[in-house]
Amino acid sequence: MSLSLAAVLAEPAWRRPHKTAVIQSGQQVTYADLWAQALDQAAALQRLGVEPGDRVALLSPNVVDFPRGYYAILAAGAVVVPIHLLLTPTEIAYILKDSGAKVLVAHAARAEDAAKAADLAGIPVFPVGGPAAQPAPADAEAPAALRTYVSRQPEDPAVIIYTSGTTGQPKGAVLTHLNMVMNATVSAFDCNDTSLHDVALGCLPLFHIFGQSVSMNSVFRVSATLVMQPRFDPDEAIDLMLRHEVNTFHGVPQMFMALAGAARARVAAGRAELPRLKIAISGGASLPLPVLESFNEVFETSIMEGYGLSETSPTATVNQALFGAKAGTVGHPVWGVDVEVARAELDDRIELLARGELGELVIRGHGVFTGYLGRPEADAEALVDGWFRTGDLGTKDEAGYVTIVDRKKDLVIRGGFNVYPREVEDALVQHPAIAEAAVIGLSDEVHGEEICACVILKEGASATAEEIIEWSKERLAKHKYPRRIEFRTHFPLGPSMKVLKRELRAELTEG
Repeated sequence: MSLSLAAVLAEPAWRRPHKTAVIQSGQQVTYADLWAQALDQAAALQRLGVEPGDRVALLSPNVVDFPRGYYAILAAGAVVVPIHLLLTPTEIAYILKDSGAKVLVAHAARAEDAAKAADLAGIPVFPVGGPAAQPAPADAEAPAALRTYVSRQPEDPAVIIYTSGTTGQPKGAVLTHLNMVMNATVSAFDCNDTSLHDVALGCLPLFHIFGQSVSMNSVFRVSATLVMQPRFDPDEAIDLMLRHEVNTFHGVPQMFMALAGAARARVAAGRAELPRLKIAISGGASLPLPVLESFNEVFETSIMEGYGLSETSPTATVNQALFGAKAGTVGHPVWGVDVEVARAELDDRIELLARGELGELVIRGHGVFTGYLGRPEADAEALVDGWFRTGDLGTKDEAGYVTIVDRKKDLVIRGGFNVYPREVEDALVQHPAIAEAAVIGLSDEVHGEEICACVILKEGASATAEEIIEWSKERLAKHKYPRRIEFRTHFPLGPSMKVLKRELRAELTEG
């Protein structure tokens, strides 16, 4: 049986050739044109020696060159290795070497760093987005163009996503054509009810799996339109929504927070017109309840929070119209994916717990990856008895709603009592002066670990550490409230916009 993720673009190119696929900086590209350009680029990659199964890295911002290059690599039968746009040349070179990439497709915006990284890895650069975008053919007898995409099998690798490396060097999660096609299809048809008439705003970085699958692939799967914003800015995002009649938004909590603030500022300034959103999907990190309520109120919609990981393609659960949204939860498992709760202290086997009990979330189904590239030991830890161990602690209630409590590795044990940082964070962001909070455990001679809260204050707000601690005492149990407050202007973030608590912990421990 043949199956290729390239079909996600190839199919609408012949079914609805004149439909607009992408809008970016005023440029509109139809499905037929985007697919033709991808096929031309695929042929050029073949002339550089790219063969089916080879890995090809892609370094590009959120511009048309990203989907063009992404589907070109797939059309050539190769495996896409998307690279975080903010990595240094040394970090890029690590991924190029670890993945065994044969070519680096790089946008002109990162040409200098791409050249340095490719030189370190000893591979050629395929330039896009600039005057040097068409390399000369290496073989004059090679075919000038591809008629269609190269056949692949469902279990063949399609994309390798490198994890953010919060616990060490990044690992490459290998996702198959079946993983990616199913995730895009289920997200579009079973979860979000996307139609070909929808217009989505693409603010999420496409090098990240959330942006790729939920924004780009699921939108293309139904022949809808993707409006691309190269760099997220809340005011510009609202302008783009209004100009192009965007009705679908996918984002991370920080984006929803910024959009709500920008919208309120517009209303206060007498600019009352705001976009009418059919659906808003949040993922990548936990969504604080105040952010959800603020956004829903100002945009008169409902954020549907979801959950997933690079290893699950990514969407595993999401609040869905079929069941109704339940604030504070990440909804129900998506079609064809099973999410349960297992005993967290067992490493060698999966023992499922009853509904309502707290444990480690485990996942099985079409979204689960085949393993980490070249890391059998990590595979053995992550894939047990047919389930993927997420490392996240949570519950599943009698109605099937899944709630994330915290990362297993972030659990703080103070004086023998378990403290879940997310619970403390959810309480802290209720403070009128606090915009964001990240809670960690620091070594303590008396209690084993002590609760430390790193906070970012709202613009123009003020509060002392003592005031925040006293406020917390009234809302959190004695073993839960933070004894130490650290003020920050920003947090270190991974590619999915999750706070890198390991870096905060290291900084404060060294301090």
